[in-house]
Amino acid sequence: MKGIYTILLLICSNVFMTFAWYGHLKMAEFKWFQALPLIGVIAFSWVIAFFEYCLQVPANRIGFEANGGPFSLMQLKVIQEVITLVVFVAFSALAFHMQIKWNHILAALCLVGAVYFVFGFK
Repeated sequence: MKGIYTILLLICSNVFMTFAWYGHLKMAEFKWFQALPLIGVIAFSWVIAFFEYCLQVPANRIGFEANGGPFSLMQLKVIQEVITLVVFVAFSALAFHMQIKWNHILAALCLVGAVYFVFGFK
């Protein structure tokens, strides 16, 4: 169960992270947001990133094997990276209408390989 909680928290965390890092690019379409100085955009992103950390830190604590979780430190990192890229692809497809190309698919297959290697060999 700790593994499922960890993954769900990481997914939610990465939604906030992706919006904090890239959402301001989409928000620039709104006039009120365009009027913000750079420091305002940074503050906006940091407020969102706060919620990312509120989910990321518990996810890692729950999931880490030294705390009774099922994942090693390396496994946690690979899981987080895969989730980050899946969330980013979904965000960029929905918010920016990005098209998936062959090289994106190849990169995804490399991630599948990374997951295999990090979980397949101990």
